[in-house]
Amino acid sequence: MTKSEFEDQVAAKSGLSKGDAKEAVEAVLEVIEETLKRGGEISFTGFGKFSVADRGARQGVNPQTGEKIEISASRVPRFSAGSALKKSVKGG
Repeated sequence: MTKSEFEDQVAAKSGLSKGDAKEAVEAVLEVIEETLKRGGEISFTGFGKFSVADRGARQGVNPQTGEKIEISASRVPRFSAGSALKKSVKGG
């Protein structure tokens, strides 16, 4: 599903206009992004949790040359699915 299709479904389910649904989706994504940039986390009970994890420096291999390279430490976004979402996807 594309972002545009997602916005259309939000509009259909919520009764919002397509423009209002687009603004709402944009606002939600912006709040999630800003919170993660600050190192915070967002939890939606039953749905899941967005958080930031630190990935340490490590050694990798260039797949074209086989040469060993150093991969620097970084911060990455994480999503952990909640129990209700897992159950729903599983079909239970």
